[in-house]
Amino acid sequence: MSDETVGYEVSDGRARIVLNRPPVNALDLDMIRGIVAALEKAGKDDNVRAVLVTSGIVGRFCAGLDLGILVGKSESKVRGFLQELYVRLHDAQYNLGKPSIAVVSGAARGGGMTLAISCDVILAGARATFGYPEIDVGVLPAIHFAHLPRIVGRHRAFELLFSARSFGAEEAYRLGLVSKVVPDADLAAEATALAKTFAAKSPAVMRLARAAFMRQNDLDYRRSIANAVEDFCNVTMTDAAQDGLRAFLEHGLPRR
Repeated sequence: MSDETVGYEVSDGRARIVLNRPPVNALDLDMIRGIVAALEKAGKDDNVRAVLVTSGIVGRFCAGLDLGILVGKSESKVRGFLQELYVRLHDAQYNLGKPSIAVVSGAARGGGMTLAISCDVILAGARATFGYPEIDVGVLPAIHFAHLPRIVGRHRAFELLFSARSFGAEEAYRLGLVSKVVPDADLAAEATALAKTFAAKSPAVMRLARAAFMRQNDLDYRRSIANAVEDFCNVTMTDAAQDGLRAFLEHGLPRR
């Protein structure tokens, strides 16, 4: 399965979901639906033992949301997009039944962080960068309020989310956001080797064990997602947020 922005291929028990929406893999509704559909397809395919989520664009993993979908749109349309990005993506990963690996080469921001963190493992290239720029644009990193404090601790999460600064792969590793940092030239091979390790396990045991792991670590996350949708919509509909989104689309983020 593939379309213009999401590629899908299976080889040796590994499914590769490839993001390919130049120039920066900004997420629009069709792309999110393509990613979710690819995850659901991999989940139903007994020949797939592990899933890799990667980028076909050099230097970019995913820049986050295509903010044009938020400007001048009704609350129902924004809510519908977030249902896809937050709820359906979570459900597709939760029910996948096999390990998923985010292979982050280049920049991951905002919604790109949502996509990466939805996976079971995150491998980062040495030159990968991360960040939560939503506050600077005038919207909320709402979903990250739910999970980031659980990963890095409350105070470090607050600093990252409210400063909106970018940070590198080594800091992400120290914070516990990524599983391993790999030289960029070795990233694809490392991801393939890890996928092979997972694929060699008993599929039945892996499915049951992963389901148990997800249940133990869910921490009422599904309800937190619903709250995140409400919070995001409430802020995005304000005049201040709409002005910030328009300014970003015209001029980009201010330099710091």
